[in-house]
Amino acid sequence: MTRISVRGVAVVSATAVTAVGAVVGAASGSEGKADVQTVDVASATLLADAPTGAQAQNVSDGIGRQADAQQVSADAAAKKAAEEAARQKAAADAQAKADADKAAKAAEEKRLKEEANRAAARSLLATVSPGSVQDMALQIVGDPNQFQCFSQIVKRESGWDYTATNASSGAYGLVQALPGSKMASAGADWRTNPETQIKWGLSYMNSRYGSPCGAWSFWQAHNWY
Repeated sequence: MTRISVRGVAVVSATAVTAVGAVVGAASGSEGKADVQTVDVASATLLADAPTGAQAQNVSDGIGRQADAQQVSADAAAKKAAEEAARQKAAADAQAKADADKAAKAAEEKRLKEEANRAAARSLLATVSPGSVQDMALQIVGDPNQFQCFSQIVKRESGWDYTATNASSGAYGLVQALPGSKMASAGADWRTNPETQIKWGLSYMNSRYGSPCGAWSFWQAHNWY
């Protein structure tokens, strides 16, 4: 006697019961006797057609193979999705590292540049004397009389120290511009170049008071200009 798996028996039984139920339902409107005859015939037909023995085992095995194939396909899809997620994460990590390295390099380059600028500024400060700054101002102002007025203001504002900073207001440089960044209109090196400060101060006195002597007259009356 051929052994049939539980799954095969379940399939055969379910098929037979479903078919018999359908026939019985269709005949429910007939007389009692007719119902019995119809059910008997249908049952006999179903039982005759139902797979038994090796046939039932083949049906069961086919269903099993289909389920196994579906599981293999699902496993392959899950593996592919996991590999794609891992690839995307690795790419994102690599990009983040590259961006971080680029930012660190830019920051280091900026630091080195600022350090070089400070060194150059310190070197310039050491080479420019008050006397040479006054000579520079005389050449820029041109008129000796106007230079004397310009000199009187600068002497009182900064003592000819082009790095002078007012601790209270923050005014800066020879002419004590407030804020000192105003002098950037005459040059980006306004912090360290007295020539830039002189040019800006002369332009300011001419535009606001007509001349350095006009600015000096105002200063004498108000102690500021």
